[in-house]
Amino acid sequence: MKTILGLMLLLGTGAKAFPQAMAVPAIGSVSAPAKGADTDPIYQSAGTKRMAERLREAFAAMDWKVDPSKPADRVRYYSELLQTKVLPLRDDTTVREQLAREMLYAGDAESAVRQLEEVRRRWTKSGETMPAANVKELGQWLAIAYLRLGEQENCAGMHGRGACLFPLRGTAVHQMPRGAEGVVRELTALLEATPTDAQSQWLLNVAFMQLGRYPKDVPARWLIPEAKFASEAKLPEFPEIAASEGLDVMGHAGGVIVEDFDGDGRLDVMVTSSGPADQMHLFHNNGDGTFRDVTRRSGLMGETGGLNLVLTDYNNDGHPDVLVLRGGWWGKQGAYPMSLLRNNGNGTFDDVTEEAGLLVSGPTQTAAWGDVDGDGWLDLVVGYESKEGDRHASLLFRNNHDGTFSKLDALGDLGFVKGVAFGDYNNDGRPDLYVSVMYGRNKLLRNDGPRDAKGWKFTDVTEAAGVGKQTSSFATWFFDYDNDGWPDIFVAGYSLEASDDVGAFEQGQPVKAEKPKLYRNMHNGTFKDVSAEVRLDRVILTMGANFGDLDNDGWLDVYMGTGDSTYQALLPNRMFRNDGGVRFQDVTTAGDFGHLQKGHGVAFADLHRTGFEDVFEEMGGAQPGDSYQSALYRNPGNRNHWVTLMLEGTKSNRAAFGARIDVTVNDGNGLRHIFRTVGFGSSFGGNPLEQHIGIGAAKAVSEVVVTWPASGVVDRVKDVVADRRYTLREGDGKLSTMVVH
Repeated sequence: MKTILGLMLLLGTGAKAFPQAMAVPAIGSVSAPAKGADTDPIYQSAGTKRMAERLREAFAAMDWKVDPSKPADRVRYYSELLQTKVLPLRDDTTVREQLAREMLYAGDAESAVRQLEEVRRRWTKSGETMPAANVKELGQWLAIAYLRLGEQENCAGMHGRGACLFPLRGTAVHQMPRGAEGVVRELTALLEATPTDAQSQWLLNVAFMQLGRYPKDVPARWLIPEAKFASEAKLPEFPEIAASEGLDVMGHAGGVIVEDFDGDGRLDVMVTSSGPADQMHLFHNNGDGTFRDVTRRSGLMGETGGLNLVLTDYNNDGHPDVLVLRGGWWGKQGAYPMSLLRNNGNGTFDDVTEEAGLLVSGPTQTAAWGDVDGDGWLDLVVGYESKEGDRHASLLFRNNHDGTFSKLDALGDLGFVKGVAFGDYNNDGRPDLYVSVMYGRNKLLRNDGPRDAKGWKFTDVTEAAGVGKQTSSFATWFFDYDNDGWPDIFVAGYSLEASDDVGAFEQGQPVKAEKPKLYRNMHNGTFKDVSAEVRLDRVILTMGANFGDLDNDGWLDVYMGTGDSTYQALLPNRMFRNDGGVRFQDVTTAGDFGHLQKGHGVAFADLHRTGFEDVFEEMGGAQPGDSYQSALYRNPGNRNHWVTLMLEGTKSNRAAFGARIDVTVNDGNGLRHIFRTVGFGSSFGGNPLEQHIGIGAAKAVSEVVVTWPASGVVDRVKDVVADRRYTLREGDGKLSTMVVH
């Protein structure tokens, strides 16, 4: 694909042919909720106003010719070029094809189809023969344009329960078939020419599903059997109910945090969308199965963009705060600042980035909070995307205990960082750091304490630990998947060149893309790659991902959001059930989790206070035209039991990041231990701080043991009643019942 600058040289045009960039979209215009508009009066602190202005200015200053967020500007340029110049056929084709692509990126699939069909019409009228390679490329782009047209008119435009959930059936079948019909027509021609084209074969099967004609009308030689999509374990349907609850916010790739932000005992939902002008949203839990958009009154207006969100309580006041991360994937066009949003405890947030000493710009989507130095205050690591020609050091900020941070020279240039996660892999009481890197080697950095007055020592133990086997990866975390008391490491595989692998992967063929890795902690400073052994090495293009306990059996399950920036990367998001720490079972189709749209921030949380964790997923792609509604999968529950623990540190950080929980139960098969650690969660998804712990068939908990990170205090509570929510204050040695207002 030619760049716009290359086309200017080819055609002898210049930027003056496009006299001005299009106006910056109004705040909140891109990712507003589908319904239930927020009409509250706006609260906005001085710091938030300054940040809003910085974000507007940064977006306006980005060069429209190369900024991935400005395809509409390039549409205007190419459109005016066609209107003002009569071009030879081949040059006209080049411009129209590029115009069509920019139209697709801007979200105008119908106009893209028209331009591509016009290219075909002009060649036919000319009597010339289009080169075979160009015929194939034109067919591929037409198929993609028709595919997007069908998705926009049906999945998004007539969004309802079951929309875009794979395998498509019932209400997921398209009522407006012209898009899917165009896909079938174009892909059939492509497959006739190249029968081994796995990507076209996969999308052809999807298109027949969209038409309600799968599998009966799919040509036998290209049919992917239904058996390929069978679930490996029984699981009831988790109905997708975001629309009925007021959570179907339309957005691009973004983050999510589920947390009780206002202290009423109910879990609220905060989401971002990565478009620079996309307004973030906060939804208040009404306690009746619905949510209300309270963004305007919460002080968040003007906080735009953000590919990810990270939860914290940086000032130890008991009110959960939020860090917003911006600019990920965009290189030099990603020079946006992050935002630290202080929770004022009265339902409002203030942007305190500047006064906290965190006003740093650069492309990032990942950060982690942990008490690195054990002083009872949360410190911050931010992983930046560094590459040739655009270098950025990843940063460690030490908490000064007064609302400010000091930058420490501790990490340096770690490469193109896509995920950072804290976890105490050697159980020595200090949080260690795992770094997930694109285009390079992942790193496990052991926390060895202070180097000098201004530094901190992290030792790279990747090779000795055996956890650097991938060359391209994404979301990562520490969790104890096998309940042995030692944190294991999960890291998702990824590749920017793997869209062609989608069809091959879905058909069980070899692929080039990196797959996930699960490293089991061997208790001696080393890890064993058990990805194949536990059957987690079978998902590609994983972006957002997180873990929780779907069935309250005490074993942590994993949900992976899939996709990439291309439109042809249309593959199901995947849910895996942890079968007793021995294997992971694909239960995607059983639970109806197989959303075909791009999956980003993921959160497991008991939003309805039923005792079972629901799953929220922020949906949408990177391109401005690739937006979609968020999804909420409601847990239907079962007969298993649970407890919820909300911890409060006193000598340790108040949010209890790093506190280790050991729950002992007797489920009829003898005593077993269930382990959790507070705060060390997914690098791309935000579960609440309260720890939801399934205990299976056990009707009571024999003992709860909490080991606090800074003080080393151990709280022990015996004979805990199940199916209740508790709070525990460091050193109290007793549980209190959580209050819901």
